[in-house]
Amino acid sequence: MMILGIGGLTNDAACAILRDGELVGALEEDKLRHGPPGQLPEAAMAGCLQLAGATPQDIGWIAIAKPFDTQFHVELRSRFPRARIALVEHHRAHAASAFYLSGHSAATVLTLDRKGDSRCGARWSGQGTTLTLQEEAIFPDSLGELYSRVTRMLGFTPNADEHKVQWMSAAGQPRYRELFASMIESSEGTWARLDLSRLEQVALTNPQDVAASLQRAVEDAVLRMAGHGENLCLAGGLFQNAMLVAALERSGHWRRVFVQPAAGNAGTALGAAAHAWHEVLHETRPIPFPTLALGPSYTAEEIKQVVENCKLGFRLLGTTNEMVSTVVGQLAENKIVAWMQGRMEFGPRALGYRSILASPTDPYASENLNQYIKHREAFRKFAASVPVELAGEYFEAGENAGHLATMSRVKPAYREQFRGALLGEDGIRLHTVSASENPLYHRLLLEAGRGLGLPVLYNTSFNLFGDPIVCGPRDAVRSFYSSGIDALAVGNFLLEK
Repeated sequence: MMILGIGGLTNDAACAILRDGELVGALEEDKLRHGPPGQLPEAAMAGCLQLAGATPQDIGWIAIAKPFDTQFHVELRSRFPRARIALVEHHRAHAASAFYLSGHSAATVLTLDRKGDSRCGARWSGQGTTLTLQEEAIFPDSLGELYSRVTRMLGFTPNADEHKVQWMSAAGQPRYRELFASMIESSEGTWARLDLSRLEQVALTNPQDVAASLQRAVEDAVLRMAGHGENLCLAGGLFQNAMLVAALERSGHWRRVFVQPAAGNAGTALGAAAHAWHEVLHETRPIPFPTLALGPSYTAEEIKQVVENCKLGFRLLGTTNEMVSTVVGQLAENKIVAWMQGRMEFGPRALGYRSILASPTDPYASENLNQYIKHREAFRKFAASVPVELAGEYFEAGENAGHLATMSRVKPAYREQFRGALLGEDGIRLHTVSASENPLYHRLLLEAGRGLGLPVLYNTSFNLFGDPIVCGPRDAVRSFYSSGIDALAVGNFLLEK
């Protein structure tokens, strides 16, 4: 049985495909084709079919996460003639993406965003193959809307730059925490009701303090909304906030916390497909979720054709050992290396498949990455990748660090070493890497340990100027030559400036 899941049709459109309960592909449209929102993800749908080795006639079900234009329903029926169509409420799709991919048989599920399909938050009970709604919040009682309003007040773009406010908060003091808390009214047994008229009382003389106050007040509210229990699963755009996820992990209210790492609208494509598998088809077999490397990969011949067509010089590194040791050698010379290997990640974060890498032993790594490569604010720190089995030597890793979806802490002995990546006193965006999930990147990190003295690399997403993360070799070459990156390792090809 083939199930095509489609989500994010009003913003961040994406597609996912299940084949007999196995997630064989997931793609975001913006990484493949630039176009206005509100359209069917044509390239993502075609890509998913290709990844599954399927044709439109092979699709048995199409699951669409709301909201969407009703004409899409008619169009999909004509293009997939044998498929039946399931319509999935927006927050139910978020909830399904979190619960059914978590590996838990029972959990509380919390979904929060700005405004999905009028509902902006919900709490669910997940049991087996059933999600039961327990509580909901209706717009405008939206913590996501509050965060967006403050994002605008601080001079950033709402519905796009909320992550900047989150990172800015690490440098501030929550002096206005009580003022923000007063905007979020709650009582025993009920969820928050917001009074955003009080935003005019917020003084903007210290933006960092405003950001910190907002962040802490939202964390407090979400902790109340989540409650206590054994397993907590999270999805929705608000849970792309890694500091919020970390607050839930550290609260002691839950034994295990799982955030679906593509928590925003694109992730509803995963949830729509999972909903169809479990709640429409009533399949009881869990959907494995071992990796986010769900996009396309490229052969040596495809890469070679691109670099030759662009009339670029390159070195072909004959073995994986040679490629890994050469890249570590570049990093040891304090060079910035772009790394494009294997299948593209699904979601907003670079997980060692489409990354820009630097050595933490380079005293200018922070300045070079932020100012001369990414051209972004100094308070937006990059991540650090480390083999999961060695993380405990240097860090206190968060529970969701494997998907770079939480915050971690640097141990006191290494805070000076990682000073350039610190958020606040000891916070760090940590990415723990397992040999089973990403063996090549794991191998690079171990080799870095031998060549640099630390099995840690700074990692930021391979994209420039607000573009999405690169997908194919042509995207990679364009970004490489449009930036101050020193070298590009794409497959076993090395390009240098």
